[in-house]
Amino acid sequence: MEHVYDALIVGCGIAGLSCAIRLKETGCSVVVITKADTLLETNTRYAQGGVVSACPDDSAELLGEDIIRAGGGYNRRDAVEIFAREAPELVQNFLVDRVGAKLVKTAEGTLHYTGEAAHSVRRVAHDNDRTGKTLQQALLARAQALGIPLVTGRTAVDIITNDHHSDDVQEVFADREVMGLYVLDNASGTVETWCAHAVVLATGGGGNLFHHTTNPALATGDGISMAHRAGAETIHMEFVQFHPTCFFHSDIKRFLISEALRGEGGRIVDHRGRPFMKEYSPLADLAPRDVVSRAIYDRMARSGRECMFLDLSTYYSGRESIRERFPTIYETCLQGGVDISCEPIPIVPAAHYLCGGVKADLFGRASVKNLYALGEVACTGLHGANRLASTSLLEGVFWGLRAADDIASREQAIKLSRLEALREWEAPSSSEEVDPLLVDQDMKLIQLTMWNYAGIIRTERGLRRADADLAYHTHRIMKFYRQARVNRRILELRNAVVSASLIVKGALRNKASAGCHHRMS
Repeated sequence: MEHVYDALIVGCGIAGLSCAIRLKETGCSVVVITKADTLLETNTRYAQGGVVSACPDDSAELLGEDIIRAGGGYNRRDAVEIFAREAPELVQNFLVDRVGAKLVKTAEGTLHYTGEAAHSVRRVAHDNDRTGKTLQQALLARAQALGIPLVTGRTAVDIITNDHHSDDVQEVFADREVMGLYVLDNASGTVETWCAHAVVLATGGGGNLFHHTTNPALATGDGISMAHRAGAETIHMEFVQFHPTCFFHSDIKRFLISEALRGEGGRIVDHRGRPFMKEYSPLADLAPRDVVSRAIYDRMARSGRECMFLDLSTYYSGRESIRERFPTIYETCLQGGVDISCEPIPIVPAAHYLCGGVKADLFGRASVKNLYALGEVACTGLHGANRLASTSLLEGVFWGLRAADDIASREQAIKLSRLEALREWEAPSSSEEVDPLLVDQDMKLIQLTMWNYAGIIRTERGLRRADADLAYHTHRIMKFYRQARVNRRILELRNAVVSASLIVKGALRNKASAGCHHRMS
């Protein structure tokens, strides 16, 4: 067989690359695929603020308390404990020393730390406002130096399982196992069978299921939908975190204004320049993201305004100039006609991070054998009902390495004869070209449905409307998929409607407001 690996990793962000690097260093055969045309197009790249790191003023107990407080107590306690105890050291030991990432340092040569909302101490290491891109580039360089195949333009179609995709009738009676993926070559339109003893989903979240998001367009809930179809459990899907400060501009979309601006003194103000966050929380501008997002949403609704503002220039307390401290944000906003060094930034809340996902244990193992889930696609229970800022990058590294160690330590591999019995992917007997306008229209319907009825404020009536509308969309999209010539866009649409439905059904089941799931009735 042409494609057989110890591990097949879907996604080349911080979680997938960390896992791949560790696997390769232990002697495993590993390949990383991404549906994007470039290796840099990931959620990781767009992470601005920083990464939680070990620092002298911190402790595992204090970090754990902050994570649980932000998560509303919905966190998995042992996941929080092991993360708080072991993960922060990886910033220096793995990312800086081993991978070679260049983060900002003090004059004394130690990592520089900034503060962010809901953190008790300044513990966030960074490269100004381009931390994710810096880490991504360093990880890619390390992976390429190790000779890890990093394959762009490949979209995962479906997870292959023994009981569903094998010609051996005995497999129906065996426990379900993952044996690989059907993989689409975006350019040629052909679907190949790629086999692996472990499949690792590191596909990111589903921000693009919503009308307003900070995520890149590729965040369509692919891994969650594939895992769900393969029979894996998903949990906490209702906990979609909205970032309170996305740049509000007619031409510049999806641009995040980092929480680090508020960590450096920035304050959220109304159209008259008046700060208002103290009316909503004693932590004011440094309240958890769900609190700040609802406050802005409420103030917009009450004032009839399309946006609020983040004033950094009046309140900035950093040692560098605003342009030096936040170069990416400064340049991007300036392109939009806003000089953040002397005027406030127009902002709106936007879908940012999925705290739920594929249920994964302390080693990233999903509920189906040989399947792993890492980073935003996974739900280890670390974040609970609301993610503490700047924990996501570190979560990707931590569980990426733990999953790699678990995969490398396994003694049992799938016998080649079982892999050879797997069926090739079957294309529709009569397939038609996909009209991109129809795909765009259906995706927009999903996004508007989710934004209007499953967004920052939710009601029983709205969620039931969303559930009914998505059920109708699902039936039509699945029929369309079965008749269409497969391509990346139709696969994304199929994944989006499945993941959106899981979010809405989770929100309907959970009657209590918690964290970023806020029910009005």
